[in-house]
Amino acid sequence: MSKTLIKIAQQLKDANRKVQLIYAFNGVGKTRLSREFKELIAPKFEDGEEAKVRRAKVLYYNAFTEDLFYWDNDLEGDAERKLKIQPNAYTQWVLQEQGQDQNAISHFQHYTSDKLTPHFSADFSEVTFSFERGNDERTENIKISKGEESNFIWSIFYSLIEQVIDELNIPEPGERATDQYDPLEYIFIDDPVSSLDENHLIELAVNLAALIKSSDFTNGQGLKFIISTHNPLFYNVLYNELKVKSGMILRKNEDGTFDLEEKKGDSNHSFSYHLYLKQLIEQAIADNSIQKYHFTLLRNLYEKTASFLGYPSWSELLPDNKQTYFNRIIQFTSHSTLSNEAVAEPSGPEKNTVALLLNHLVTNYGFWQQAEIKENANGSAL
Repeated sequence: MSKTLIKIAQQLKDANRKVQLIYAFNGVGKTRLSREFKELIAPKFEDGEEAKVRRAKVLYYNAFTEDLFYWDNDLEGDAERKLKIQPNAYTQWVLQEQGQDQNAISHFQHYTSDKLTPHFSADFSEVTFSFERGNDERTENIKISKGEESNFIWSIFYSLIEQVIDELNIPEPGERATDQYDPLEYIFIDDPVSSLDENHLIELAVNLAALIKSSDFTNGQGLKFIISTHNPLFYNVLYNELKVKSGMILRKNEDGTFDLEEKKGDSNHSFSYHLYLKQLIEQAIADNSIQKYHFTLLRNLYEKTASFLGYPSWSELLPDNKQTYFNRIIQFTSHSTLSNEAVAEPSGPEKNTVALLLNHLVTNYGFWQQAEIKENANGSAL
């Protein structure tokens, strides 16, 4: 039944689930839905003590979060470029009071470059960026790209929710470092992945899922997370890592109303998750552009196939001399974090291993032929 975004926001609130995962194309209304949800929980024009409590119930990340940050480009001198931070309680608490600026910097450099260094002012009202070359050379006051800026803002928000979850997981409120987030009930995250490549996108999804799973939720009590995205890979990594029972698709109708369609279990395969990952690897093989994260995708395919066919371990699907191939894949993957910072770039023979193992999986296990036939017959929802 078609609904307004306000009614869909109410539906999300009434669900009382720890995690609700939403897919929607860009332009459908994800960001507006996050705003409607925020207004439902904490109306903007309310005043007084009760209004303050209501505003503390929801924390959200969307395009409006990025509006808290804006550039002073020093048009006259063209030298002192700064990213300004509008005064707000969130960044003040996480950066100034909790001292999470170094964590935010670490997250940012992980997703961009360890040579690209943010420098907060003493009062955390602005940030400058320099490029460190590992020697005495250093480029000061550079203006970072829009994608890097988005990553930086997300890194601050991620550090915030890390700290919030750590605090709220302390069972005794009196032992927490602050009572500011005691009333918090909802965290709404809309598309933090628009500027990431597949490697970092997968890693972000896995790390975010691990963070959400670490948040205490007992007997329907605890933080509730709503995550919306336009990216099918990000959606499906979250879906599988969080082991949610269902996901949702937000659609906009011609009359301006919306549908929020629930998709349970295997119906989420309409996102072509497995075939999409297979196609990513095939394209990389064709382009001779195998990178470290393709080993992670390959391992994911082996794990899902083994689970579907009832094998106790994905390594049992490997060709003869299993231990050699197992060690080769493990060298480039870490299932807990997908971290590969210390691993060298794959060599030519190692890249050939990806092609060999993908071909082995597809040609020796009928699951893949059946999946492709089913997908071709039904069509992809995306």
